[in-house]
Amino acid sequence: MNKTEKEEIISQIEELLKESSGVYLIDYHGVNVEDISKLRRNFRDDEVTYKVFKNTLFKRAYDKVGGYEKFDELMEGMTGIAFTGENFIAPAKIIKKYFDDKQKFVFKGAYIDSEFYNGDHLDALASMPTKEEVMSSIVGSIAMPATNLVGVVSAVMRDLVSIVDQISQKEAA
Repeated sequence: MNKTEKEEIISQIEELLKESSGVYLIDYHGVNVEDISKLRRNFRDDEVTYKVFKNTLFKRAYDKVGGYEKFDELMEGMTGIAFTGENFIAPAKIIKKYFDDKQKFVFKGAYIDSEFYNGDHLDALASMPTKEEVMSSIVGSIAMPATNLVGVVSAVMRDLVSIVDQISQKEAA
């Protein structure tokens, strides 16, 4: 790889880092090609960009961008990188599911919105709700009072009809 190609890759990495709200490092040692393809598909389905770069090029790029110093100690071995936008919990869920199934694809660490999480935080990250889950719970909370109001109004109407019916039966007798 010549110097020009290296600079292009570094600028590509810099762009990915600047656009991402979350960056995950994964050790993919021992994962076969079929499983890597499946994982890439899962990442792509959740709008996560998964790439493998030379560790030295990735380090040069994040040093230029700044704010990723804690990755220094993790840049050894076979490292895959997941870049995510709004859905910054998706990679954690995918990594955890695969690790639970195969005991491979190990989470090294992540930066999410400038906050560093080491490899011990995978379970906590994976258990967090996704953006869609949070949004649906908010919509459900907003809709709940309206549903309760409809129930109360219909109960009042039902009781009113029952009272009117009882009064009409008494007058008829």
